[in-house]
Formats: sequence, structure tokens, C-alpha cells
Amino acid sequence: MISAGIDMGAQAVKVVIVNDGKVVARSMTHTGFEPLESAKKALDDAANKAGIPREDIKSVIATGAGRKAVDFATRTVTEVTADARGVVSLLPSVRTVIDIGAEEARGISCDAEGKVLDFAKNDKCAAGAGAFVESMARALDIKIPEMIAISLKSTQDAPINATCAVFAESEVVSLIHSKIEKADIAHAVHDAIASRVSSMVRRIPVEKDVALIGGVANNAAVVDVMKKHLGVDIIVPEHPDYVSALGAALSAAA
Repeated sequence: MISAGIDMGAQAVKVVIVNDGKVVARSMTHTGFEPLESAKKALDDAANKAGIPREDIKSVIATGAGRKAVDFATRTVTEVTADARGVVSLLPSVRTVIDIGAEEARGISCDAEGKVLDFAKNDKCAAGAGAFVESMARALDIKIPEMIAISLKSTQDAPINATCAVFAESEVVSLIHSKIEKADIAHAVHDAIASRVSSMVRRIPVEKDVALIGGVANNAAVVDVMKKHLGVDIIVPEHPDYVSALGAALSAAA
């Protein structure tokens, strides 16, 4: 059976189409001001990539913060459910899932079948999510790829203490005026995210193996400091930003 999962994120809509449990297409587009139209576009793009008419997709499950906007979905599942299902399908040994998106982060404890045992969320402030990196990159007047690269070369600590993204940006500006190296400020930004997310994840049992997914999982600097804060190795699956959509698609096929 052909099924699809749609992950309605704050910044991007991700779609995964599976046929008999195997991924046949992925697609991503900006969420924008018309999330329903963005969902339709992403699904159409994925169907075109798979070489199938959209009508052949028998079941569609939506997940993510904007899942209720997808009025054509067969049903919806929570992000936590989709994350666990998607990760375990790719990495059967994983028992702890960390998902860091644009505006929130989640920690999930799951079993061998991808069933959620416990979870914790940090959705109160962008300081523990991807939007924080984007904001700080603008303050440093550099692009995110450069910010990641220089962060990995940092040699000095320059802690950011603010728990709010707005105040943290003021701290970054102060550090710039204090002639602190950009590499050290960039590292401090990534360390601040890792510290907040790690504190949140510790509210659940952190058991090996640990996987990091979501768009921020593509940020090598965050992955590096997350390992240090949690004291464990962290696995990043291929296409980490599509894992939640994959979990939804597999739920649709069940």
C-alpha cells in the first residue's frame, strides 16, 4: 500500500511517501502563510518524484505543530509518536530520541517497537531550538554554514547565560563589542542550545542508543556539544529532518 506522512513544521513542510514500508519519495517546502497549500504542494511534489498519481496514495497522516491544518489527511498523530516510530524504523537499537526543530525540542524514551514510554518538551522559548541559531547568526553577520564551521574551531569559552533568545542576542552583541572571537561566540551559541536541550532530555530516562533528529541535527556543532553535555555518543540518521514525516507515513501504512 502507498501511504504518505506530512510533517507540518513551523518553518518547513516535509513529506515522505512509502510503498510497502519502503521510502519512494521525499519533498520539502516552506510552510509560509498558507500551510494547507504548502502541504498540498509538498505532497504533489513527492508524488511526482515517486512517479505516481496522487490518487494512488491511499492513506495520509499529518503530524507536527500545524497538523490540524491538513484537512485532507486521513488522520493525525503527535510529533512524539511520529518521531519514535520513524527513528526505530531506521535505527532499531535507539531507545532515546532527541528532536530539535525550528521552534521547539523534544526528548522521547521508546521501546524496541517504537512505542513511546515517556517524553519531555521544550516549547516555551526559541533559545533551545533552531530559530535561536538563525537569530544569533544574524547578530554575528554570518551565514549558518560559516557559523558551524568556525564554532568547531573555537578555543575559548564564552558562555551565554540568558534563557531567552531576545536577551541572548543582547549578550552576543555585548560579546562582539568586547572583541571576543566570532568562533568562540558561535560555540557559545551552540553550547547554550545543547545545555538547554540536555537539561530537558534528562527529565526522561536517557538510555542508549541515542538519536538526534530534526533540522538542527544537520548542525555538526550542535551534535558535537550535545555529546559532551549528555556524555553519550549520538547517532544522526540520514535525512534527519524527514524522520517525523517517515514515522507518520509508516503509521499511515499500518
